[in-house]
Amino acid sequence: MADTATYAHVQTRGTSPTLNEAFNRVSWGAVFAGVAIALTVQLVLNLLGVGIGAAVIDPGTADNPAASTFSMGTIAWFVISGIVASFAGGYVASRLSGRPLRSTGALHGLTSWAVTTLVIFYLLTTSIGALAGGLFNGISGIISGAGSTVATAATAAAPSLAEATNPMAAIEQQIRETSGGNDPAVLRDTAVKAVQAVLTGDPAQAEQARNQAADALARAQNIPVEQARQQVAQYETQYRQTVEAAKQQATAAAQTAATAVSTGAVLAFVALVVGAIASLIGGSVGTTRVVRTEDVYVRA
Repeated sequence: MADTATYAHVQTRGTSPTLNEAFNRVSWGAVFAGVAIALTVQLVLNLLGVGIGAAVIDPGTADNPAASTFSMGTIAWFVISGIVASFAGGYVASRLSGRPLRSTGALHGLTSWAVTTLVIFYLLTTSIGALAGGLFNGISGIISGAGSTVATAATAAAPSLAEATNPMAAIEQQIRETSGGNDPAVLRDTAVKAVQAVLTGDPAQAEQARNQAADALARAQNIPVEQARQQVAQYETQYRQTVEAAKQQATAAAQTAATAVSTGAVLAFVALVVGAIASLIGGSVGTTRVVRTEDVYVRA
């Protein structure tokens, strides 16, 4: 009579401390293989994005997508390619680890994603990896002539106060263009210095400075002192308006930059979290299957 006995060739977790350790031990070789696959997939997809992005640009016409369209496309493509790369890296790391537990396979996938993320950030923040790291910036750099990212758009849209027009420059030009007299150069210089003292000097001595500026302008332009006083008042108003406009421009630039940084950080966070989830799923799917076999023996 033949008796049939079933033996599980892989014991379940917790049955043996030795097997439990073996099932849950990290396989760094598998992890680094997953990292290599993830980086390669990310690179390949970014190169594909380069081709697609460049194909839609026609330098000979003005009928090209707007910069905002390219920016949104860049973000979407980068997130999608990151998800695919994370899944692929997690799957390979789990499969090559040979671990039969889904939890261990998923953790191998997550570890592969973590190492991949660290490698990419290293490449992006060091001069050694600047060339390679640029490949993982998404496809934001492929359309530099036709579109811009959020950060560059913010910088171009609102220059800082340091780059704003000198409020005194326009006034000085007006004074020099309307000066006359026997010695125009000296008179112009004197008038410019006098007006500058009114605009940027000690407020407590502003009235005295206005009188001196009016006298200097009157001599430089051969006009009555009262008319020169009116010009000084106009210059003061123009100066204040220019300074105020520069401050508003700088404030707008700061707000735009802050919004760009905030938006970029949130998007990066979301992309990383989604990538981590994809690596966990890939690791779980890539777990090695355990097959139970039956050994048949005959009892005499």
